[in-house]
Amino acid sequence: MKELRVAKSAGFCFGVSRSVKMAETMLQDGPCASFGMLIHNEDEIRRLTKSGLRTVECVEEVKPQERVLIRAHGVPPETIAALQAKGAIVQDATCPKVMHIHRIVEQAGREGRFVIIIGMKKHPEVDAIRARCAECTVLETAEETEAWIENHPELWDRPITVVVQTTQTKNNFDKCLNVVKKRCTNAEINDTICFATSTRQEEAAALSRVCDAMVVIGGRHSANSVHLAEICLQNCSHVQFVERPEDLDFSRLKSSPVVGLTAGASTPAWIIKEVTDKMSDEIKMENIQEETAVPEAVKEENAPVVEAVEEAAEAAVEVPVEEAANAPAEEAADQEPSFDEMLEESLKNIYNGEKVSGTVVSITGTEVSVDLGAKYSGFIPTSEFTDAGVKVEDAVKIGDPIEAIVVRVNDVEGTVMLSKRRLDTAKAWIEVEEAVDSNAVLEGVVTEENKGGVVVNVNGVRVFVPASQTDLPRDAELSQLLRKPVRLRITEVNRGRKRVVGSIRRVAQAERRERVENLWNEMEVGKKYHGVVKSLTSYGAFVDIGGVDGMVHVSELSWGRIHQPSEVVSVGDELDVYVIQFDREKRKISLGYKDPEANPWTMFTSRYSVGDTAEVKIVKLMSFGAFAEVLPGVDGLIHISQIADHRIEKPDDVLRVGDVVEAKITAIDEEKHKISLSIRALLNEAKASQMAAESEEADEDDGADTLVYEVSSEGEAVGDAEAFETKEEV
Repeated sequence: MKELRVAKSAGFCFGVSRSVKMAETMLQDGPCASFGMLIHNEDEIRRLTKSGLRTVECVEEVKPQERVLIRAHGVPPETIAALQAKGAIVQDATCPKVMHIHRIVEQAGREGRFVIIIGMKKHPEVDAIRARCAECTVLETAEETEAWIENHPELWDRPITVVVQTTQTKNNFDKCLNVVKKRCTNAEINDTICFATSTRQEEAAALSRVCDAMVVIGGRHSANSVHLAEICLQNCSHVQFVERPEDLDFSRLKSSPVVGLTAGASTPAWIIKEVTDKMSDEIKMENIQEETAVPEAVKEENAPVVEAVEEAAEAAVEVPVEEAANAPAEEAADQEPSFDEMLEESLKNIYNGEKVSGTVVSITGTEVSVDLGAKYSGFIPTSEFTDAGVKVEDAVKIGDPIEAIVVRVNDVEGTVMLSKRRLDTAKAWIEVEEAVDSNAVLEGVVTEENKGGVVVNVNGVRVFVPASQTDLPRDAELSQLLRKPVRLRITEVNRGRKRVVGSIRRVAQAERRERVENLWNEMEVGKKYHGVVKSLTSYGAFVDIGGVDGMVHVSELSWGRIHQPSEVVSVGDELDVYVIQFDREKRKISLGYKDPEANPWTMFTSRYSVGDTAEVKIVKLMSFGAFAEVLPGVDGLIHISQIADHRIEKPDDVLRVGDVVEAKITAIDEEKHKISLSIRALLNEAKASQMAAESEEADEDDGADTLVYEVSSEGEAVGDAEAFETKEEV
């Protein structure tokens, strides 16, 4: 062997690295347990076991109050519940990519969809996924998939959700999908193969094509490691699958000019180093070379950009800011580059796709010049800063630090064309991919209406939002969203196809649910809300008070007498209402609209008392009497016996609806809000008053001054004329 080529992505993936770091952090506080084999690498597990990590396979093995770490492959939700019920302190190290599949199948169950899982039966990751499905099946190969689907015709037209184990090969998944698509007309496909797995598999395929022998390092139970070996065997006749240096067979390796090496996602870096060191010791190698990106991937414009950003992010994580800030002064001084190092740095070559940093030194109408501290001078077209209608001077200033991606190098002129937009887009791709696992909410602007949906620009990444996920009504015009800022969640990412799908509706629904819960938590009797009338019925109006509908009964709409809610309000009206009562469990709210301060009864009692006379309006006639409106919203009863001062057969012999008469208030029932009125009382009073007046007049004319005389037959008056004359004189 003259040359060893090591795959760039060999070793721990993000999910495995995350679970191992979580275990190491927990072990700092003492021994703890891992439910199931944390990762599929026995050597790494032995290392962690020496530090105090013990592996348990069932809930019964867990001690009360013991700290338990859930393995990277995940476990069924019932297992977590059982652990918590036993008093264990649970920390979940399930890979975020696997958690994403859990959310997909749980949603499918809520929607009544059948789930097809493409993956290895009895694999712990698949077991954890299957436990979250309402209805599902696990299929390993295209042949098995075809046979199963043919035997289940009842599912051909049924809504189906397809997911795939994160470590499956893309080739096997595509073959299974072709079978599913032929029969199942209502299938929702989710390519949930881990991006790191896809990259590792592509590198293994490319490496095995140009190498005489391949070494694949991984655990025997590691699905992704087994798949790597299978992929390599398709292109290379000699493939060794080893777990540790002792498993290497050098008899064939020594005669192979070029040997490739890759490792599964659960293989730690220290084992890879031990294997390469062993190979160096046993075989005289002329060159050990770390492979660059896969040639096919280089064609993707954003691929090297993304890798550069990911490497920068990893480097930032490895060196905490606090450590750098607290580093001794001597150590900092030692790190300062020498003149020779700075000279070498300034003369180094720059390559396409490389991420570079520099300082803005000048701005013209067409380009922004950047000092890269190297033999090249860089420039960025000003159009990258002015696309959104912003002036270049407002977007960037002389002296600003700037990062960009090398687009084209001109060695003759010593210039480098840079692109800040591509770097921003690459970062946005990473943000978008992470948002799928973290369920983060991203912000963007709707840029165009597309067939079946809209396109949202999220920091340069085009995100397609189907019409059903825009949160608009079914028949609404999508154009109303154009140029509007929106908040959305990413539901699907396929960087290879540059396809990103998002949902505005999920964010809107989550925000509505949050508002509703806050509203219920803060609700109390008497609290006022500003709402909108959503619908009317014969018995009241339903009012939206912020995501929750409450009912205003017809009796609560007005203090006056009304027959239909439409007499007072219409759909779309904005109302100020208050809570009369509510039932949090049944989600029912009774609202009031009448102003308590304008209560007619209160106004009546403050203005009238028993014995007062009021001008009333006849509003209803009954066999036993008449109801009369004293004030709007306050009625009194005039009994039939109190309508007239004489006997009547029925009220309408005397009264008509709409008549305005005077009545005396004879009684007030404060508790029942009832009033007794009497017209007769006023008639009797009037008659009594008249009789009293006539009696008084009669008393005044008592006969004392009356002249009594007679007329004789001759026409002469005969009487006390003297007395009469005397009176006249007086």
